[in-house]
Amino acid sequence: MTFDELDEFRRDLKQLLKRYQSLHDDLAVVRKVLKVEPNERPPFSFRIDSLGIETCVIKVKKIACKSLKGRGVNSGLRLVYAWFETEARIVFVELYHKSDQENEDRERILRYFG
Repeated sequence: MTFDELDEFRRDLKQLLKRYQSLHDDLAVVRKVLKVEPNERPPFSFRIDSLGIETCVIKVKKIACKSLKGRGVNSGLRLVYAWFETEARIVFVELYHKSDQENEDRERILRYFG
């Protein structure tokens, strides 16, 4: 399994690292999990189907963040990624905290995969 990141994702990560210093380590754990099970796993993640695109886009709702001690997987961080099963490739699209924005940036998803 290979992992890629959009430039916008890198900017999201850079901004969030100012508040959550453990984010690189937390994402390393997410990568390990996605290598084993990249498909959706409710209630932790779900497929975003309402966009009308062929690419499998999944939103992870429960990410454990060490910087948010005592919160466990209910940290409020959200990760959106595109999974290309035939290529065994995952592209990280967006990372945000639910207090910063309500939903994923659908325009960004459509711009790259629509």
